[in-house]
Amino acid sequence: MKARAFAYARPQTLAEAHAAFAEADGDASYISGGQSLVPALAMRLQAPRQIIDLAGIAQMRGIGVEDGVLRLGALTRHVDALRHPLIATHAPLLAQAAPFVAHPAIRNRGTLGGSVSLADPASEFPAMMLAMGASMEISSPEGLRLVPADDYFQDLYQTALEPGDILVALHIPCAQPGHRCAFDELARRRGDYAMVGAGIMALMDGDMVADMRIACFSVAATPVRARNAEGALIGQRLEAESIAAAQRALDEDLDPPDDAQISPSMRRHLARVLLGRLLQRLEATP
Repeated sequence: MKARAFAYARPQTLAEAHAAFAEADGDASYISGGQSLVPALAMRLQAPRQIIDLAGIAQMRGIGVEDGVLRLGALTRHVDALRHPLIATHAPLLAQAAPFVAHPAIRNRGTLGGSVSLADPASEFPAMMLAMGASMEISSPEGLRLVPADDYFQDLYQTALEPGDILVALHIPCAQPGHRCAFDELARRRGDYAMVGAGIMALMDGDMVADMRIACFSVAATPVRARNAEGALIGQRLEAESIAAAQRALDEDLDPPDDAQISPSMRRHLARVLLGRLLQRLEATP
């Protein structure tokens, strides 16, 4: 199939983008890297009257650090998460997750903002926003607002973005010397969507866990904070007993849907196995 005919606009500012959306009476779609939208257009799963290309908006570009926060413009490409030194230094969990995202051709074009806007529950980057305690900088005709990741992901492909809103940037608290992080996923083949995946940001005080954020993906309609597993670890040493307690607590955090490919009980089992591996990896990190 081919996409239906559509008008095309390439605004240079956020105000121009919002105006273009309003002129289309909401029958428009924003595009950045296009790795999700273009296939949807080709299959006519989406058929907007107008495509609004955000690639020319300077405010959505750039990678920088200010006041302990790493700001990633939404047009930052997946490949930058692999290579950019500021990301490697200040958001190492994002750098660990990047090699698992699809394939090089997609990473070279796909944008972080596009991934987080789509919020596919099987995608790596949305879950890492949860694990890192990121906030989303969102533009509407009324102005800019910041939405914490804990409030951003609401339901299947549903986020805090309202019709016409634009995700401008991702604000990630910079990793501190006491932070340890770990990422992994279980997939049938490298580049496939994961059967289950997780990322962890742990703040250590000596050999004690001072704080812990665990985010799982491919386990629900949205990325999931494993708050019960986190609670089992905070104030504890990372050792066999506390890791086993966190694995048991994880069952209270997850309620996977039934799936033709994998049962909920198997997904829970894989999540427990994966969590154990990641926590053992953190335990071994100096």
